[in-house]
Amino acid sequence: MKIITSLLAILALSAVTSFAAEGDAPKKPEGDKGKPKMTPEEMFAKKDADKDGKVSKEEFLKGSKDAAKSEASFAKKDKDKDGSLSKEEFTAAPKKK
Repeated sequence: MKIITSLLAILALSAVTSFAAEGDAPKKPEGDKGKPKMTPEEMFAKKDADKDGKVSKEEFLKGSKDAAKSEASFAKKDKDKDGSLSKEEFTAAPKKK
């Protein structure tokens, strides 16, 4: 009887600690497929395929799912209208309306 009681106590304790450990884990947002989110600087480096320090319109649009939306976004970001985005233009936060 003592053995069964001891085993049940150990099982209960391990269950409680495993649930507590899950509660401490950071929550992933819904829809996150386990990939860590890239910083704007990392995204700039990835988009800058030719490593010239700027992102051309072609580089920006490559891999886009919605070309029209991406072109509009590029036009908003390209403040000096030179056809490419500097790191500052690319990483600048969008202005709130």
